[in-house]
This record gives sequence, structure tokens and C-alpha cells, in this order.
Amino acid sequence: MPIDTEKLKERADLCAALKEKLIENLDLPFKPEDIHEDTLLIGSGLGVDSLDILEIILCVEGNFSVKIPNGDFAPLRSINTLADFISAERNSK
Repeated sequence: MPIDTEKLKERADLCAALKEKLIENLDLPFKPEDIHEDTLLIGSGLGVDSLDILEIILCVEGNFSVKIPNGDFAPLRSINTLADFISAERNSK
């Protein structure tokens, strides 16, 4: 099965945009290249608190036009899971 380079580029661009928006909205002391795609968003990964979780949800919903269901924190595990969730939501529309 051939590698779809366009989809890989789209996903890399989405991950980069997610990092930039999260750094900006949460005022994190990182550069995008400092955050690995598998870094935990909640807990010890980025060191965010419960108020920051709400900010992450608002950031994603406002910047990427997807709705994270109430109480569903699974998409917030990492940049990768968040990118997968956003892609899946966009493709389902």
C-alpha cells in the first residue's frame, strides 16, 4: 500500500498548528519543537491543571471547528490523539 504523502503532510501541519495554538492559549513556556506528539497533555506532560483542560477544549473547538463531547477526555491524551480526533471529526462531516 503506497504512503499517502499528502495525508502525512496534512497531519504534520495539524500537529504543528495544535502545538502553536496550545502554547499561545495556555501561555506555555515551550516552543512547538519542544513538545513531542506523544507528550501527555493532562497531568505531568505539559503540567496543565484542571482549568487549563477547559482552555484546551475551548482552544480546539474555537480554532479547529470541532466539538469535544462533554466528559470525553480521551482525545486530550496527547497531540497525536487530539490530531486523530480532529481529523476524524472533519472527515465525518
